[in-house]
Amino acid sequence: MQIGNTKLNGFAALAPMAGVADRAFRELCVGFGAAYTVSEMVSAKGVSMGDRKSKSLMQLSDAERPAGVQIFGSDPEIMAQSVETVLQMHPQFVDINMGCPAPKIAGNGGGAALMRDPALAEKIVRAVARACGDVPVTVKIRVGWDEEHFNAVEMAQRAEQAGAAAITVHGRTRRQMYAPPVRLEHIAQVKQSVKIPVIGNGDITDGPSAAEMLSKTGCDFLMVGRGALGRPWVFEQIDAYLRDGTLLPDPPIEERMRVMCAHVQKICEYKSERIGIREARKHAAWYVKGIRGAAAYRKDLSMLESVEQLQKIAEKITSECAKDLA
Repeated sequence: MQIGNTKLNGFAALAPMAGVADRAFRELCVGFGAAYTVSEMVSAKGVSMGDRKSKSLMQLSDAERPAGVQIFGSDPEIMAQSVETVLQMHPQFVDINMGCPAPKIAGNGGGAALMRDPALAEKIVRAVARACGDVPVTVKIRVGWDEEHFNAVEMAQRAEQAGAAAITVHGRTRRQMYAPPVRLEHIAQVKQSVKIPVIGNGDITDGPSAAEMLSKTGCDFLMVGRGALGRPWVFEQIDAYLRDGTLLPDPPIEERMRVMCAHVQKICEYKSERIGIREARKHAAWYVKGIRGAAAYRKDLSMLESVEQLQKIAEKITSECAKDLA
């Protein structure tokens, strides 16, 4: 698949996840085969006002490309105004968030709230596409606001008419947040209704679930969000399964702990150890999910204060798991 002139390798991209998919995680996932990444969502209003935090969220490194910057907001003019600054980051594309269910985003008219106003959503896409010029614009939506309002097809068609180059569909309504089920039939309907590429998103956690998304929706590409948390190697697993049916196992515990420590070190390198180690606690907890004794390990990891402490916990986990296998 291509987004604009950018050809994508592999089958799946890393989803933009606020507070999670930062530069360190995006680079790590690309190293494991993620076809592209998207920044954490950035407020168009904040960008337009010169907010320093917004600008830092948009920064893209060479190691995470191809990559896009995702913006959110509800005012077409402000969204378009933010593009001038966004393009200074040289993204391969600009993504518009119309799917975030968080109350502080949707409650202010942005994110998934735009599912309730398709006409406004179309105006936003058209304004941003014009401001972006030759840089492609993509849109991320949900299947609807709630079970009484499934309107992903209309949203996708309006986005296409307004100049979107591709559309990602998360197979849940805003009301569902992240609860099951993922409504694959609605993603399939979107795919049948537009000519631009459609990217399927929702509960893709391994090769078989990736294959199911493709077969049941006909979508052109995949996006993985929570399925990559503590499991950045999921992209290698998806690629192997979709290429020739190979079921790659998760790495052994020693390798998982090595990746965890490298990941946390990157977070601290980019954000300082004082800030980074606190943000790293949640990532570390995801890495130990499914390991025997995980509850006790998570308790220790929730109180992390240094990279050195993390390394000691990782050595302990590796040692204790080795004893269990002996």
